[in-house]
Amino acid sequence: MKLTKSVALDRALLVSIRTPKIKDDEAAESLAELKRLVTTLGFRVVGTQSQRQSSTSKITVVGSGKLQELVQLTGNRGAEDYIEVDHDDITETRSDVSSFELADVVVFDCDLSPAQLRHLGNALGVEVLDRTGVIIEIFSRHARTRSAKLQVEIARLNYQVPRLRDADDGGNERFMGQGSGESELEINRRRVRDRLAELRHELVDVERVMKDRRSQRVEQFSVALVGYTNAGKSSTMRALTGSEILVQDKLFATLDTTVRALQPETHPRILVSDTVGFIKKLPHDLVASFHSTLDEARDASLLLYVVDAADPGFRSQLQVVNEVLEEIGVEDIPKLLLLNKSDQLNDDQKKSLMEEFPDAMMMSSRNPADITLLHERIVTFSESDMQEEELLVPYTAKGVIGEIRANMRVLKEDYDQAGIRLQVRSGELELRRVKKMLEA
Repeated sequence: MKLTKSVALDRALLVSIRTPKIKDDEAAESLAELKRLVTTLGFRVVGTQSQRQSSTSKITVVGSGKLQELVQLTGNRGAEDYIEVDHDDITETRSDVSSFELADVVVFDCDLSPAQLRHLGNALGVEVLDRTGVIIEIFSRHARTRSAKLQVEIARLNYQVPRLRDADDGGNERFMGQGSGESELEINRRRVRDRLAELRHELVDVERVMKDRRSQRVEQFSVALVGYTNAGKSSTMRALTGSEILVQDKLFATLDTTVRALQPETHPRILVSDTVGFIKKLPHDLVASFHSTLDEARDASLLLYVVDAADPGFRSQLQVVNEVLEEIGVEDIPKLLLLNKSDQLNDDQKKSLMEEFPDAMMMSSRNPADITLLHERIVTFSESDMQEEELLVPYTAKGVIGEIRANMRVLKEDYDQAGIRLQVRSGELELRRVKKMLEA
């Protein structure tokens, strides 16, 4: 899905369908999130509409009365042929239209079938989008690396395939040649399937390179930042590593995994990676496509769960993060919950949260003192499985001192006639490697 009139489509009307399975507060929270998603695409939300329905399966999604109301808000005068008045359709409706501006695009906070999108588009006379389409478009715009672009394109085409239509009324004409003829629609679908095969083949090659890079870092302690989109992962990453990571107050500003060394640098070096953010109702194809990106989390030694503690809905957001990580097989890795954006909380709120989450760390990525404390906690955790030992390095040994300084923490250093005596803290693997070098 690519927005065809992104310049003109600047006034968005949002529609929420409240089915019996969805609680009112959940629906309101989801609609507020949809507003942020749509705003991220550059639209200006001119109003919201909501209606209770038993399901989202009817062709118009909403009742006939609500559909007529939506028609008035889009100004489509030729909608009569698409609206069947159902006098038995009595549902509760809610609306919030701040000013009577005709909408250029209507966005539904649910998934719509190709038939529903087509019918609603004809009835309303404007572009109609569903939540999945909006999320995929945002991912498409924000992808930077080849890996992210491939993954997003695969998800976009998977979304697009069932929504392909004949270009015009002549679309059912069959093109004859050798063998059976194909309609234009069949040709288009075959082209998309062929393109998907090419993308998947290229993604396999890219993932192989990414896997090789991770394998080279397997012996290094690594920390992965995970969390809901816009929770402050990139800001925390930037503060911990001193790197120029993109930081924006937008959903999905970061899609590409970034790996940097913890600063001030430690010995051995600790790596920190930022990962793509999660969101409720994240399209399954996107979760599947980004498995390779999320492998950084699967291979991490420690997960930092970053949440926006100032957001009242962060508990449900944390549940979404847990569900996605469980889906990709991240379960037994140690975790540290970071209650971020504490600068937006008062003392009572902080106290209450720490009572609820006693093992968490209250912090703000903007506070240098908090970042210093987080740095210390990461280093302390990385050393929890290390052991101390004294090593005697003869003056004649070559390369050993460099290996020790690069991969061990030197606690004490003395010089005598036999050589350099080093009190070190290190992992068992590194100790074995250095001792083997000393025996050579």
